Amino acid sequence: MPSTSGERAIPTGHARLKHRPKPKTASAVRAALRSAGCRYTAQRAAVLAYLETVDNHPTADDVYWAVRDRLPSISLATVYNALEALVAARLATRLTHGDSAARYDCRGEDHYHLHDTASGEIRDLPAKFDPQLLEKLDPRLVERLAQSGFRVTGYRLEVLGRFQEPRERRSGVRRQTTKRRAKPHVQ
Repeated sequence: MPSTSGERAIPTGHARLKHRPKPKTASAVRAALRSAGCRYTAQRAAVLAYLETVDNHPTADDVYWAVRDRLPSISLATVYNALEALVAARLATRLTHGDSAARYDCRGEDHYHLHDTASGEIRDLPAKFDPQLLEKLDPRLVERLAQSGFRVTGYRLEVLGRFQEPRERRSGVRRQTTKRRAKPHVQ
């Protein structure tokens, strides 16, 4: 989805997705946040900048550990609030699956996903979105659903399976928990 403009470094070890749309200007991001009743902040800009650089759809915890390198004083609560503001402004999408942690996607156009059923990782499926897929599956499906009282407004496709190489090895993402570590005892 939209992004802030200006220079920003891609976090080390993260691959830029090849089919990302051109980033929007900072003024467009500000306008989107404003229209959702949210302020533009450095923290929200940093969270969006990170989402734009990754080739998977990270959890809030993943975003926290990555953005923390750039903004060491950012809290996990601030990351959650930033993600929710970006979702409200339609600059990001929250992806949920059962009881798993929500994941976030800033790619605006319709697209499909690959979902690792063991790790919960979600990546974009490198296939063109087909707005006629439901009709191709069953030419009368949408009509029958409408007759039963269900109006189709869109659809999502998620291919389930397992990635061969772990995300950590592929992208260099650190796996840490948000638990506070005890400070070393100095004598």
